[in-house]
Amino acid sequence: MSPGSVAPLAWAGMGLNDVLYDPIRHNNWATGSLIRFCLAQNLTAEQLEITGVGTYGGILATLDHIVRCDGSYLRRIADRPLEYVDSEPATDLETLATWNAEAGALWEYFLTQPFDVERVIVVDDNTRGTRAGIFVAQAINHANHHREQVCAILTGMGIEPPDIQAWEYAWETERIWDLPAPAAAAE
Repeated sequence: MSPGSVAPLAWAGMGLNDVLYDPIRHNNWATGSLIRFCLAQNLTAEQLEITGVGTYGGILATLDHIVRCDGSYLRRIADRPLEYVDSEPATDLETLATWNAEAGALWEYFLTQPFDVERVIVVDDNTRGTRAGIFVAQAINHANHHREQVCAILTGMGIEPPDIQAWEYAWETERIWDLPAPAAAAE
């Protein structure tokens, strides 16, 4: 095997995209949910610039960073353009909501296509190669990390952030449900 390669996955009846379905959709949903929550709070420009200890930046800058990086990772593995990645930073949450929805549509396209996790993608000014699967892992990890920073800033402002964990995604998308109560045993 070549450097960094792994043995192929062999789960009966499952393709790689089937395994990625929920993690990728949750990732985009969580970012969109956090953006929509911040929009609903009617945060002022000053509040959008509030930072916290150890955070990337203010709320708007951090959300812009999440959406822009997600798009950058995605366009490399999907081989499709996302124009906003190279544009100026967003100046409002509405723009970020639009960009996140655009990325969501491209993620949906990506999930319908064959995906070679072993494909080599050249990065860092042509000085390194990495496997395509690493971009998926990085997209999910990176967004989780920075969404938690935004939630910490909101908490510091006295605003309870939304529940954006995978369980909440499951409830909102009907990927989890209550089972009927078992019938009472006859006496």
